[in-house]
Amino acid sequence: MKPEKHPFEQGSQTAQEAIYDAQKIAFSPMTFQAVRIAWKRGLLKKIDKSKGGLTPEELSKSIKMSLYGVKVLLESCLSVNVVSFKNEKYFITKTGKVFLYSEMTQINMNYNHDVNYLGMFYLEESIDNAKPEGLRKIFGSYDTIYPALTSLPEPAKSSWFAFDHYYSDIAFPSILPQVFKDNPKKIMDIGGNTGKFSIISANYNSDVNITIVDILEQLAVAKTEISKAGFSNRIDTIHINMLDHSLALPKEYDVIWMSQFLDCFGDNDIINILKRAASAISKNGKIFILETYWDNQEMDKAAFCIVNTSLYFTALANGTSRMYRLSDMLKFTAMANLKVTNTIENTGMGHTLLELQLKN
Repeated sequence: MKPEKHPFEQGSQTAQEAIYDAQKIAFSPMTFQAVRIAWKRGLLKKIDKSKGGLTPEELSKSIKMSLYGVKVLLESCLSVNVVSFKNEKYFITKTGKVFLYSEMTQINMNYNHDVNYLGMFYLEESIDNAKPEGLRKIFGSYDTIYPALTSLPEPAKSSWFAFDHYYSDIAFPSILPQVFKDNPKKIMDIGGNTGKFSIISANYNSDVNITIVDILEQLAVAKTEISKAGFSNRIDTIHINMLDHSLALPKEYDVIWMSQFLDCFGDNDIINILKRAASAISKNGKIFILETYWDNQEMDKAAFCIVNTSLYFTALANGTSRMYRLSDMLKFTAMANLKVTNTIENTGMGHTLLELQLKN
């Protein structure tokens, strides 16, 4: 396991560079929207397809946007190196190509625009009240976003699930051999969402039986997907509110699985959930936690995305949770009388898999 480190260490910087960086942040809502529209409306694609570059007038005619609109959007894009400008023509840059061809970048853009953008106006209020005020103002009077997910308006619903699945599902194939190395017969999937991990696991091993624990709204979707996959005989569901710590989990499970689940809760709730999970596994049972920890990333760009996702939890999701450091989670597991028996790092999209057992 890597020693604790800070992924955002900065080198020396001149005063003018610092001023410029500050202005980039100050105007980032504007540049975000300008780049998003230039990508969505086809400006970037047209420029990319033209090796000799295009004038604003040519672009205005080809994409049927006013010349004024083309100019203000592309001048903003120019300021953040998404396009370049030479001899009165615009050209695509490497950064611009990322917006055109990087699935991850497109998913992040859609997620932040469709789910988070308006709600972030209420970030300060969310922090002060420890409640997701952005969620309440934009999507309805929910206590948390989770019961609302299946009924979010489009495109917010599609963008949320695309973001969630992109960062979780990619890790599943590589970690299944670890989860199944001792041939578990009973697996509990806590926070099973739409049932993707459970269905993949049922496909992977024909002898395993799986129980998904989640809220009713998510279980309704999971049941539909389980039925479609033909696994209703081996995957069942239980409705348990994991925030009600008086509710015990069913016992004697060989494996308890939690993927990108604990980041949906505050510190004390995580500790209580881990204690309940510890009481639900068999004597030699194991708990697997799959998360992206911002202090355990190989690249700063990954840590940047992860640490800023915390603000979604503050303003939109629940008002109390965040993307945790690995060092945080290790403290929580120790307080729940669990020990780490194995760690797999840098799997999926910067995920870390913790394998846990009871200390005694």
